[in-house]
Amino acid sequence: MNLLHSTQTVIKEALEKLGYQESMFELLKEPLRVLTVRIPVRMDNGEVKVFTGYRAQHNDAVGPTKGGIRFHPEVTEDEVKALSIWMSLKAGIVDLPYGGGKGGIICDPREMSFRELERLSRGYVRAISQLVGPTKDIPAPDVFTNSQIMAWMMDEYSRIREFDSPGFITGKPIALGGSHGRETATAKGVTICIREAAKRRGIDIEGARVVIQGFGNAGSYLAKFMHDAGAKVVGISDAYGALHDPDGLDIDYLLDRRDSFGTVTKLFTNTISNKELLELDCDILVPAAIENQITGANAHDIKAKIVVEAANGPTTLEATKILTERGILLVPDVLASAGGVTVSYFEWVQNNQGYYWTEEEVEEKLEKVMVRAFENIYSVHQARRVNMRLAAYMVGVRKMAEASRFRGWV
Repeated sequence: MNLLHSTQTVIKEALEKLGYQESMFELLKEPLRVLTVRIPVRMDNGEVKVFTGYRAQHNDAVGPTKGGIRFHPEVTEDEVKALSIWMSLKAGIVDLPYGGGKGGIICDPREMSFRELERLSRGYVRAISQLVGPTKDIPAPDVFTNSQIMAWMMDEYSRIREFDSPGFITGKPIALGGSHGRETATAKGVTICIREAAKRRGIDIEGARVVIQGFGNAGSYLAKFMHDAGAKVVGISDAYGALHDPDGLDIDYLLDRRDSFGTVTKLFTNTISNKELLELDCDILVPAAIENQITGANAHDIKAKIVVEAANGPTTLEATKILTERGILLVPDVLASAGGVTVSYFEWVQNNQGYYWTEEEVEEKLEKVMVRAFENIYSVHQARRVNMRLAAYMVGVRKMAEASRFRGWV
């Protein structure tokens, strides 16, 4: 079942539980707009290569759309559509004045030079510039994109519009109007969700055994935060394999040794497989890599008491059902990884005001937003006797459905 399908399935169920008619699902099951663009880029060897990019804007009833841009060889239109719907849900969950957007370019940035990436980034902005802007659609970093790429995109947009537009894009370097705390925001949000979930299950974070699948931006910061909080990170993995130590890994050493793509396991000989990593005996399992990692095939072998999704869609619907039946508390991606969009919103607000906050202020505000969102979803989960994923979708879809109804769209 692909990402778009499974997202639509849960949205349909959430809308039915909330008492909406079929027409609301018809409106929300697909983005309002999807743009496909072709971007010619002159490569360093003189050849021109043409790349395909997408930008999906799911629903702008609440406010401008917002969401990342990923550079990846396996980007598809359906994936971008599904992720734009998720961004709408995340914005609803943390109560931001946004709808969801998402973008992607089919490319492998690992095989491109710095200059080629710059030309591609600027070309993408030229191709979508009519549809985006601080009050229309605000991009941000995602898989294999970073603050440098956001800086090039902002510069290109400012040239086209002939005025400085820091609020057009978030995840920028601090020197160009980026926000303190943006880099670590997703991992901070996941950390807050782990802490709240552990409280509900009576687990003390100090000494808790944690397994983290994925060692990219979210996974590596999360490992550090967990380690600093006194938890034992007993397993981590990257694209090439996984490491396990029942006494806890030396996280600072691993962070020191990893390369720019977050890979570190190549330096070790005694690695284990990804499958073995997911089935390790632990208290808290955090899939922070790619989708469809916990499936009907391995959900019965998960030994964690709590699963907190830091990646997009790492657990299939079938596996969600199995884990819930087994009494494992699953904190869904749309809640756990909402820290990123929350601090992106803070960045946009600071850009619009021209007034910037300290790191402490950002963290304090993020803490409030994430705790409130967790409590909200947990109470729906208990009161309505639905799993946490469905509870999150019910909370996330409500504001967007209400806004669409008040506008007279449905």
